[in-house]
Amino acid sequence: MDPILFYWLVALAFVIVGLACLVLPAIPGAPLLFFGLLIAAWTENFIYAGVRTLAILAVLALLTYGVDLWATLFGAKRFGASRRAIIGAVIGSIVGVFLGLPGVIFGPFIGAVIGELLAQRSVQQAACAGIGATIGLVLGAALKLALAFAMIGVFIVARFF
Repeated sequence: MDPILFYWLVALAFVIVGLACLVLPAIPGAPLLFFGLLIAAWTENFIYAGVRTLAILAVLALLTYGVDLWATLFGAKRFGASRRAIIGAVIGSIVGVFLGLPGVIFGPFIGAVIGELLAQRSVQQAACAGIGATIGLVLGAALKLALAFAMIGVFIVARFF
């Protein structure tokens, strides 16, 4: 196999895995995506995607973490969640990853509800916090995907235009 083709396939694999991991909480999808694009740039000796392009890609990758935190906090706070509910949502997100798709979807909700109940709040307040945490998770995933596609777009523009 041609080494250049091999490196391009490795880069593509990192990009695909990075994109898939972006929708899962606590999985480093953006660094995987960045690493895939870095391999693609390296494969061509950084002729098309140089330091400036890689710096932009690194900033976009770092923004995914800020966006994820902001979205979770926004969703939970918007629905009146306590600090314990937010911590519960984060723990639920992490545990949910190990339980498959249902865990990813319901983990933050269950974690936020448990956190609110531990904070001595009512069941209605706990349910609202759970809904807010879930909305924040979905919003965060959408924003992370938007940033990821922006990263890919920046790379394509640098490479082909």
